[in-house]
Amino acid sequence: MLARVWSASVVGIDAVKVGVEVDISGGLPKIVVLGLPDTAVQESRERVKATLKNAGYAFPMRSIVINLTPADLRKEGPSFDLPISIGILAASEQVNPNLLGDFLFLGEVSLDGSLRAVAGVLPIATAASKMGITGLVVPEDNAQEAAIVEDVSVYGFKTIFEVADFLERPDAYQPVKLDRSKVLSQTQAIGLDLKDVKGQIHARRALEIAATGGHNLIFVGPPGSGKTMLARRLPGILPALIFEEALEVTRIYSVAGLLKNRGRLICDRPFRSPHHSASGPSLVGGGSFPKPGEISLATNGILFLDELTEFKRNVLEYLRQPLEDGFVTVTRTRQSVVFPAKFTLIASTNPCPCGYYGDPIQACSCSPRQREQYWAKLSGPLMDRIDLQVAVNRLKPEEIIQQSTGEDSESVRERVKKGRNIAQVRFQEEPQIQCNAQMQSRHIQKWCKLDESSRQLLEAAIRKLGLSARASDRILKVSRTIADLAESDDIQANHLAESIQYRTLDRMQ
Repeated sequence: MLARVWSASVVGIDAVKVGVEVDISGGLPKIVVLGLPDTAVQESRERVKATLKNAGYAFPMRSIVINLTPADLRKEGPSFDLPISIGILAASEQVNPNLLGDFLFLGEVSLDGSLRAVAGVLPIATAASKMGITGLVVPEDNAQEAAIVEDVSVYGFKTIFEVADFLERPDAYQPVKLDRSKVLSQTQAIGLDLKDVKGQIHARRALEIAATGGHNLIFVGPPGSGKTMLARRLPGILPALIFEEALEVTRIYSVAGLLKNRGRLICDRPFRSPHHSASGPSLVGGGSFPKPGEISLATNGILFLDELTEFKRNVLEYLRQPLEDGFVTVTRTRQSVVFPAKFTLIASTNPCPCGYYGDPIQACSCSPRQREQYWAKLSGPLMDRIDLQVAVNRLKPEEIIQQSTGEDSESVRERVKKGRNIAQVRFQEEPQIQCNAQMQSRHIQKWCKLDESSRQLLEAAIRKLGLSARASDRILKVSRTIADLAESDDIQANHLAESIQYRTLDRMQ
């Protein structure tokens, strides 16, 4: 007898509907799995066989052919255990097959018949309605995660016996319900507060501008000047994610298998800080079956690269295209997938190998040649994409011992929210743009108009600093953000002048 069960496979952060066809016919007992299964799917033959026997079902001692469609899509992971099990039970007439066409089945089975959670359930639930599916049957540990999506009925079960009973008596079970607004409000408190930072008024101002406009930022200064301390406090002044952003971030973490609290949207903006020994594929994503890398895990949040010049130059070059486009395409022999990469880059570095070039107290021990080689790791095109280049100087003795604290993160966050709201009203007809850093050329021409004196100032800066067209566009974007913080409809000359002075590294060249 032939039975068909629906399941799904994740490609990138999207889902593709997969048919699990099970045919039981005469012949010597064997199980054959077709449709480009990986090792985990091939091993499901023995898992499913032992599971059904231990759950009290009769396993057909006949020829069983399992076909996973579409045949040209590579199938991976243990999530096909449950649909294969149900397909065998339906084909051997041990469960009611009437509801099989209305549900997607996902889950790993244990040998005792219990169901284990699998990765990637949220993107599958998000895409279920587009597949013509009205319900999901998943392990109980995945039910809260899938129920975040409102337009699909989610049923969570502990054992395969409960799934079989559900197919016989569907009215006896209720779908999982989740309070979407309550889930969205479960934002964790940020422990690092900007008030802990002493002095550094200039750097704090740059941090506020970066948070408001989503601008890339680099801190340059000697050891102990507070570069890392400042960067790690950026999440505390960022506004919470809106629902669409939170859903996108949670989908990425679900695919990567990093969703620790299933049933809770990730409402805090991600903060990823890979070590400087990280490889290119670990940043952009990769593997035989591509998984998200650090830049995708930082989507709608922060990618912090501490000691930027310690990263290999070829690794840093991987960042150029995602910084410009907001996505990354990972191509492998069998497939090509696209991951989101809409992140804000925050970096820090010393001004030279010894760290004290330009320091008023400790003399630099590096030769000009050493400093040149040190900065050669950062290419011009990469630096063009960093909007704010800020020198962080050593604190003065009186600043170090002062007892008074600076402005706290909550106060700064309120100004950031106000500035972002101004930008969102401006771009209300283009919801894909959430902040000024995401403006394209047509937006710059429309929203970053300059008067005659400002145009002359920008032209002089381009000539003196040798700025590229991209760098000048970045200056205009930052100027727009500064004007928003000042609640000004137009970019004034003082806004532009402040934006230009954040090109520290261009002035150093």
